[in-house]
Amino acid sequence: MSTFDTQDQSFMLEALQLAIQARGVCDPNPRVGCVIVKNNQVIGRGFTQVVGSHHAEIMALQDAKQQGHDSLGATVYVTLEPCCHHGKTPPCTNALIEAQIAKVVIATLDPNPLVSGQGVAQLQAQGIEVQTGLFELQAMMQNLGFMKRMRDGSPWVRLKMASSLDGITALPNGKSQWITSEAARADGHQWRSQANVLLTGIGTVLADNPQLNVRGVPVMKQPLRAIIDSKLDIPLDAQILHNGATIMYCASCESSPSREKMAALSDLNVQVIELPNPHGKVDLPGVLKHLAANYEANEVHVEAGFKLNGSLIREECVDELLIYLAPQLLGTGSGLANIGPLESLPNKNTWEFIDQQCIGVDLRLRLMKSQ
Repeated sequence: MSTFDTQDQSFMLEALQLAIQARGVCDPNPRVGCVIVKNNQVIGRGFTQVVGSHHAEIMALQDAKQQGHDSLGATVYVTLEPCCHHGKTPPCTNALIEAQIAKVVIATLDPNPLVSGQGVAQLQAQGIEVQTGLFELQAMMQNLGFMKRMRDGSPWVRLKMASSLDGITALPNGKSQWITSEAARADGHQWRSQANVLLTGIGTVLADNPQLNVRGVPVMKQPLRAIIDSKLDIPLDAQILHNGATIMYCASCESSPSREKMAALSDLNVQVIELPNPHGKVDLPGVLKHLAANYEANEVHVEAGFKLNGSLIREECVDELLIYLAPQLLGTGSGLANIGPLESLPNKNTWEFIDQQCIGVDLRLRLMKSQ
């Protein structure tokens, strides 16, 4: 079993901080940070760039060279196992071997079947010492979506909800803007910016006419928007159809009105996918598989109403809850998710807290599904 000292920990923590800078830059590739250390000093730093450009290890090697350092005999700290296959770029293992690195410390292995321990094996075969498992959980948390897509063929789904203390997300008349503060809404855009896909339902489109894009946060590319609309009820003048790439999932497009609506949506460059389940609704797990397979979606950020929220939870499509609680009581109205009624407490839906933080006057809660 690998053992690590305080210096190892310090260098890997720096690599983890570098990986944060890859958010919104390198998707659908994983967010990876790397530092190169020689004589107990960092001589090179890097994080993964846009797809087709350099990975973290190459950036760190180039950084060391540009600063006049020789990486011969150095130790590399990297948050994810170096790739060992030819994709859009050459293998990082080759570059580390050619640089005559002496040791590689890896936070977590890569679940990609093209790597998955083979990177470690290639390095060891060339006499490079390899240690794994330093801050493994932290590294995995930075790439929950990539890990899940590689492992299960489905993205990580984060369901965002905003409510009063008594769990009301909208008044009986449908009004919901705004229950939470401006600070909470700005924080929500930060979370949107991390996702590859923003997903909502037709109920939210009809009630709020959202743009459903990232605002106030610099992004290299706006996320794809996905809409669940079983009967293609969306108005053609809906804002969501006119300010970015959008895909729609319906249950059936066989009727003449549906075919006409589908043609009109096509004219707006909106792709319509027919994906029914046996009950005549949209196949929600199938939607997620489709987004992963066809759009390499690592993270899907959901902002929808209590009906779609409930359907996603009931069908076990949600991995994480992102809840903003406003310090107010609203009485009656729409709840967080339509998942009941339950007949007994053992059937309850159970979650585990990740963290809690005050955002302005509101409280942000993050929870993951209990295993």
